[in-house]
Amino acid sequence: MATAALEQRPRPQEVLARVQRSIENPHVKAGMLAFAGTMAFLIFVGFVFPAPPSILFLGAITGSLNALIALGIVLVYRANRIINFATGDIGAFGGVLAVLLVQGGGWPFLLAVPVGLATAVAVGAVVEFLVIRRFSTSPRLILTVATIALSAVLAGFTLLLPRLFGDTLASQDFDLPFSVKINWFPVIYRSGHALILIVVPLLAAGLTAFFRFTRVGVAVRASAERADRAALLGIPVKRIGTLVWVLAAALSAIAVLLRAPVLGVPIGSVLGPSLLLRALAAAVIGKMENLSVTFAAAVVLGMLERATFWVTRRTLVSDAILFGIILASLLFQRRSKVSRAEDTGASTWDASREVRPIPRELKRLPLLSFGVPALNLAGLALIVLLPLRWNGSRVNIIGFGLILAIAVVSLVVLTGWAGQISLGQMAFVAFGSATAGRLYEIGWDFFFCLIGAGMVGAAVAVLIGLPALRIRGPFLAVATLGFSLATGSFFLNREFFPWIVPKGRISRPIIFGKFDLESEHTFYFLLVIVLLLVLGSARSFRNSRSGRVLVATRDNSRAAQSYGVSPVKAQLTAFALSGFIAAVAGAMLVFHQHGLTSTVLEAPQSIVLFTAGVIGGLASLPGALLGAAYLTFLYYSPLTKLPAVQLLASGFGVLIILLFLPAGLGGLFYDLRDNLLRRIARAKDILVPSLLADQRIEDADRPPDDALDLNLEGMEHDVELELLESR
Repeated sequence: MATAALEQRPRPQEVLARVQRSIENPHVKAGMLAFAGTMAFLIFVGFVFPAPPSILFLGAITGSLNALIALGIVLVYRANRIINFATGDIGAFGGVLAVLLVQGGGWPFLLAVPVGLATAVAVGAVVEFLVIRRFSTSPRLILTVATIALSAVLAGFTLLLPRLFGDTLASQDFDLPFSVKINWFPVIYRSGHALILIVVPLLAAGLTAFFRFTRVGVAVRASAERADRAALLGIPVKRIGTLVWVLAAALSAIAVLLRAPVLGVPIGSVLGPSLLLRALAAAVIGKMENLSVTFAAAVVLGMLERATFWVTRRTLVSDAILFGIILASLLFQRRSKVSRAEDTGASTWDASREVRPIPRELKRLPLLSFGVPALNLAGLALIVLLPLRWNGSRVNIIGFGLILAIAVVSLVVLTGWAGQISLGQMAFVAFGSATAGRLYEIGWDFFFCLIGAGMVGAAVAVLIGLPALRIRGPFLAVATLGFSLATGSFFLNREFFPWIVPKGRISRPIIFGKFDLESEHTFYFLLVIVLLLVLGSARSFRNSRSGRVLVATRDNSRAAQSYGVSPVKAQLTAFALSGFIAAVAGAMLVFHQHGLTSTVLEAPQSIVLFTAGVIGGLASLPGALLGAAYLTFLYYSPLTKLPAVQLLASGFGVLIILLFLPAGLGGLFYDLRDNLLRRIARAKDILVPSLLADQRIEDADRPPDDALDLNLEGMEHDVELELLESR
């Protein structure tokens, strides 16, 4: 009996297998994650940052506003598989208009709010019809960049709205037509809070009912799951796409309108990436798929932010905590399964068209063998000799442009060649600036400061890129945007990390005991040398095996992996090189500006740098120079002094490039070069297949049209005879 009982007892291996199967059950896993999240939340608000219930309730109210924007982001992602960075600006445009109508136009509340909401809805529909449909067949990275450009355009128009009312408005909110006051120490809840508690639950319930019980809602869900299959079933996918963008715009506008009586709407300034990042964090926690998880995550994040503010009295710590939550979400989320067709080209960057070298058939021609080096020497002489006639202030501006060119080269490596969107490149520049300045203060040599800053930038870039490589999609853009925001407010804040940030003015040294870098011209020539070294290093990397592997991984990771290539290793190499170059640019900037400038600490500057890279062309190194020149023009030209004009110029510039010049200004430069080479080959009667591959070739021995007609008639006669014989 005992022996039989022992034989019936399950073996330890079977017990472990059962436990593993139960853990892998989706419902069990969801329950474990919910339990772990609840415990972490209770520890955070109970011990780390203890806050009273009224503060947590206030955080839940403000978090529900972020939840509305997050729901719009998830809806667009499910429909188009892109992260819509313009969601907040669409709502801000309608919300600011409503506030201006009440405060400046004297409109009643019940009339101004519907007008603002209708305006946001109309903007969402126009954006989807004119822009999103235009890029419907483009890779998702292209469409994501288009939303970044749209964000800049809408922010620029929002800044111009107060001019319609005379720029005399000081109030940033409006009073509601009813009054509520509830004192729950230490918070006084007013009518604005009551309105949020009424509207947001009704919206959530209405959305749930809409998607579950209406035919249109079911069609939206079907289109989000499989657009091609939905089209075969007769669902108007394009109209459904417009409806999704309208819903997202309405949710964002309602969030901004509900925010106005409680927190106010900034008039004369944009909302910035801070508000958008809180919604993006909730959407990332919900894996851009689950609406209920996204809503709950936004509410919880709002409570955590209020608890942090209650203890620290600063919002700076909240930015760092939010960035950590985003990284943790990306790190612990399991990579989703994607089809082979979806994986191929999922992250392809059409603007990164490969640049062809001068064909070997033409290199030996005297016109090119001597002409190309002569043009290069002439350009170098122009760069060296022309600044000698300028004053120090103008040379300083051009030197700043050279530093921007180095930073854009880092984007060429990471986005153009690796296919990863980075909206935090200025954060890597900032870390390079802080590291170089601090090392110089403790007595390091100038050149060792540059190398040390580059190593720190490479290490930070790898740490940021590692979590984002675990899952598909442009989630790196969200992670780097959060990193950029946390860098400026927390990581490089002297209050929290005094040992990283330089303490005083950074003086330029005398190198080699001969060259005083305090001279603007001397420092300019050093910048030219550093830029040439960076360009040469990047070009050498692109022509090496590592560069070819990186581009192959970008275009088709599965095919590259079948040849024994590690996509993760190739991508992390790109992160390291990009971070190194960006940090070197920051090291030169700290000496150029004699300290850590606030420009590199602002998160919007990273977006501006990215748009400059797209305009210049993220495929080629000359495009980096053109993009930096464009960005320098935006910063220092008298025509673009207004922030609204800068946003419009950068946003419209990117949209024009994506529509008409996908390869950027650098691609246009190489197109002109190829046309010139074709003319030379035609004049010399040289056949160059690489130059004719993308041209329509007409046979020189083609017979005349009459002969073709006779041949066709003869063929038709032969076919008729064969048919008669077969009968």
